[in-house]
Amino acid sequence: MATLLRSPGTDPASQVAGPAPVRSRPRRRWRWLPFSPWHLLLMPVALVFVLPLVQMVLTSFMSDAEINRFPPRLIPTSLHLAGYVGVLTEAPILRWLLNTVIVSIISIVAHLVLCSMAGYGFARLKFPGRSFGFFAIVATIMIPPQLLMIPTYMMFARLGVLDTLAAAFIPWLASAFGIFLMRQFFLSLPRELEDAARIDGCTTFGVFWRIVLPLAKPALATLAIFTLLSSWNDLVWPLIAISDEQKYTLQLGLTSFQGTRRTQWSLLMAGNVIATMPLIAAFVVAQRHFIATMTFSGLKG
Repeated sequence: MATLLRSPGTDPASQVAGPAPVRSRPRRRWRWLPFSPWHLLLMPVALVFVLPLVQMVLTSFMSDAEINRFPPRLIPTSLHLAGYVGVLTEAPILRWLLNTVIVSIISIVAHLVLCSMAGYGFARLKFPGRSFGFFAIVATIMIPPQLLMIPTYMMFARLGVLDTLAAAFIPWLASAFGIFLMRQFFLSLPRELEDAARIDGCTTFGVFWRIVLPLAKPALATLAIFTLLSSWNDLVWPLIAISDEQKYTLQLGLTSFQGTRRTQWSLLMAGNVIATMPLIAAFVVAQRHFIATMTFSGLKG
């Protein structure tokens, strides 16, 4: 018989050498670039979107003669503030800006409160007709808004809210998209967090207010940005429901600079700059929440 020679304390199975591990080939990296290679594709795309904004700002500092010149001049020869002076003196643009801010703030607050509560109800509460009610609300997204303008106008006329700021912000108090967005976010949260809070004696509203809403900050910030953009840029409905110049929103007031035969381009571009800057500032402030992930968990390992 053959005798296995082995050193003391050595397992024979350990002497059987397995296959050598296959080393993965290192991925080719663009180490000479100080940024991701994807930026080479994103920068030209971003440039396409930024150029109209830059051209709007430059045009707002041109004189009417430079704007109407052919071929058009892209960069002004000198800075002219006639457009901004005309906007501030010939039209109540500060009043229009205040009206737009009021409409947007009311719309955002109502949207966050009503859509979050409705979304949580459809995500967590059990009641008869929950699924049917949710799908019925989501189905309204497919209805064209133009189809609802005449019935909404007639309803607002009976309520006596036409030609007021209420007519501008009531349609933005809630939306099917907001309810859908918040419901989908609440479904991604683990139920264990809510169960633990109920064991500690927390009510349903307490769970919603103290546990769920603090985790929903990214979704709430995203919904606030979308609501701000929609309510701030709304033109068609205020054009139908408001006729008093003192109740104009900013977008509706800017249309007064455009006529059938003549357009005041310097005033119009200056007004567009004033209307755009608050949106850019709001996006910069909420950018961190806007690009954050929509999935959160309070559980660890």
